[in-house]
Amino acid sequence: MRNKEVVIGGLPVEISRKSNQKNIYIRVKPPEGNVTVSAPARVPDREIERFVLKKMPEIMKARDKVLARERQNSREYISGETQYLWGRPYPLQVVYGGTRGNVIRTPEKIVMTVPEGTETEAREALLNEWYRGELKQALEGAVLRCENRTGLHAEEYRIKNMKTRWGTCNIQKRRIWINLQLAKKPVECLDYVVIHELVHLLEKNHTRRFYALVEGFCPAWREAEGLLKEAFPDKSPGER
Repeated sequence: MRNKEVVIGGLPVEISRKSNQKNIYIRVKPPEGNVTVSAPARVPDREIERFVLKKMPEIMKARDKVLARERQNSREYISGETQYLWGRPYPLQVVYGGTRGNVIRTPEKIVMTVPEGTETEAREALLNEWYRGELKQALEGAVLRCENRTGLHAEEYRIKNMKTRWGTCNIQKRRIWINLQLAKKPVECLDYVVIHELVHLLEKNHTRRFYALVEGFCPAWREAEGLLKEAFPDKSPGER
């Protein structure tokens, strides 16, 4: 059966039907917050409409998050933008002057000083290097906490700016990569990702045993993963 688009509560909704499906599912898709509904083949249109209207507050909240994420991704690194460090928002202040770039954090804001005429890409690179330093410093404590908690040990930890993963684990080399963007999330998220990747040293795949081990080492992992999925809605920390 072909997909069709209808308007429910003033919102365009794409409806698809599947003969082997038992329940109605709603999804808000990035980057534009499009709403899709997947429903069993025999469910009447009116029932789908009632279901969507009932869920409208949750749908609008999810759309707001998706659209806010998209605005966050479209950055120019200019004064007035919001940057995050360990889950706390800071306004960015860009000061032009001097011959070298520098970034500092005050109690109220993040101040970036760059030479006059510095391009957007260079401002982004400078800020990312500052985040790298912040993450590297915090990672030392996180590794100590998490390795003591799990009894597991990786030979090496590295930082990389990744688009779709919060962390990866090379099991053979016992090397763990941590996403640079974790410096923007609460530190509890960093601990969770480190534990998640360490557990891969015991269990390669995301099996029931894997998540049972993660649960034992990090009982609040679901809350941390929820925060991470706000940025990568379709990925888990170590998804391959």
